[in-house]
Amino acid sequence: MAISSSLGLKTKIAYGMGELGTVIPVSISVFFLLFFLTDVAGLGPTLAGAVLLLGRVWDAINDPLIGWLSDRTLSPWGRRYPWMIYGAIPLALCCVLQWVVPPLDSQVRLFAYYAILSMVIYAAYSAVQLPFSALAAELAQDYDERTQLMGFKSGFNIGGSILGLVLAQGVFSLVADVRQQYVVVGWLSGLGVLLGISVCVWGTRHHHRAVRVNGVVRQSFWKQVPSLVENSAFRWVMGLHLCSWIGIQITASMLPYFVTYWMKLPEQHFTQMALAVQGTAVLAMPVWMWVARQQGKRAAYFWSAPFVMIGLMGLSCLQSGQLELMYGLGAAIGFGLASFYLVPLAMLPDIIELDTARTQQQREGLFFSFLVFFQKLALAIALFIVGQLLDLTGFSASDRLPVQQPDSALWAIRLMMGALPALLIGGGLYCAYQYPITRTHLQTIHSDEPGL
Repeated sequence: MAISSSLGLKTKIAYGMGELGTVIPVSISVFFLLFFLTDVAGLGPTLAGAVLLLGRVWDAINDPLIGWLSDRTLSPWGRRYPWMIYGAIPLALCCVLQWVVPPLDSQVRLFAYYAILSMVIYAAYSAVQLPFSALAAELAQDYDERTQLMGFKSGFNIGGSILGLVLAQGVFSLVADVRQQYVVVGWLSGLGVLLGISVCVWGTRHHHRAVRVNGVVRQSFWKQVPSLVENSAFRWVMGLHLCSWIGIQITASMLPYFVTYWMKLPEQHFTQMALAVQGTAVLAMPVWMWVARQQGKRAAYFWSAPFVMIGLMGLSCLQSGQLELMYGLGAAIGFGLASFYLVPLAMLPDIIELDTARTQQQREGLFFSFLVFFQKLALAIALFIVGQLLDLTGFSASDRLPVQQPDSALWAIRLMMGALPALLIGGGLYCAYQYPITRTHLQTIHSDEPGL
């Protein structure tokens, strides 16, 4: 395949469409799945949290293996495209089945249905998302082009989250039956997967770099793992990514509960609140791309994280009726949140470039998969703990909304909505401070090794 010296706008948009196709079902799941399981399907909070835990743990186990296998794949379509194409169909089907409430008459059977389905859907998602993410390192070729491509990826990620929420909002307003609402949302998610991946493959296929046969990973999986863990820059990026996204995902999973039970607002407000956050993030993305180009990727995170932390702490302190302030704090969170999408994933290809120079192997899939592996594992544990805390504090699950919750459960919702995620993001700031790779560092490596 031919190598393009610079990616054109159409190629960047086509790559971004792949993100759009995968993020729509994910964003809907992040905001609604726990709420759906407890308040629509009728699972208790502990069992609902266990569904998420099992699915994500299974997903995390699959991730490194899929990344390693995609690195070893040789086909006329390259290493990544076969996985993306053949994984999109089962992923689209599972997007529908995930939102169906089966006619089962016990908690155990409901749990078994959603647990098995969760494991299948996460495996299909990994088969698509990991090769798609690794494709970026084969498309972009330098420090700033990676930032630009990841900016497009991040912009489509946020845009896909917004689109998913808009679709959900539209369906909720047009379809009266609660269970049918989620089925329709599932069908729209599945169609989004097929469309987004198809456009991505078609639009980037002529620009992705051919992989040297002698650069394909030949070592066994277990021989590859230690060198990844020993890479200090990779460890700090993992820490930054984990702290940022576990905090934000906990907030996202708490948002329906926070709006419904603490703010005492109708259900459309939690989609509108999410739209306020994500919409502001889209507008802020060019700002953080500019900061990353001018001052570096690490500086972009330093400047953005305080906006998110202050906004989250403010949400913990809100009182019922402070509607305008709630949306204002959401916009502040969104302004800083744009950098969380951009910075860690823009750092990773720089790490991969240095690793390729050192090992003479192209291990993009393995790096991306291990980053996602630790993210998903930690997030699964965090969401399981969230479900446990709701249960321990007396949260009452019901498919008849709303119900009165005890003060202990309301306090837990408020703390998990803001204070706990803000603390985690503080850990992300420390990891960003320790991250060692800069533009100057890469230029020095290239000057020392002119054959690269």
